[in-house]
Amino acid sequence: MEEWNHKDWTKAKNTNKVSAYYLYTPMCGTCQLASKMLEVVTAAMPELPIGKANLNYVQEIASLYEVESVPCLLITENGKLKEKVYAFHSVPYIYEKLKIVDG
Repeated sequence: MEEWNHKDWTKAKNTNKVSAYYLYTPMCGTCQLASKMLEVVTAAMPELPIGKANLNYVQEIASLYEVESVPCLLITENGKLKEKVYAFHSVPYIYEKLKIVDG
C-alpha cells in the first residue's frame, strides 16, 4: 500500500469504480494492527486502488470527510463516499467490506 496525498486520493476515487483510503497516525497502536490487516487484504485484492496517509499530513481530508478517529478506512464507489470504517475487526471483515462494495 503506497502513501497518497490529497491529489492522489482524488484521482483514485474519480477514475476507479471502487477505491479506499486508509488514514492513520504513527503513534496509534490500533492503527499499526489495522495496517497489518490491510496489507493482507491488499495482497488478496491487488486490483483495488488503496492508499494510505498519515492523518497529520492530510488534515483537509479529515475535515472534508468528517473523520472522527483513526484508524479510518474511507471506501468510495463511483467517486462518492460509500462507507467510513473505524473498527477493523479482522482481515475477513475488511475483505468482505471491500468485496461487497466491489460487487
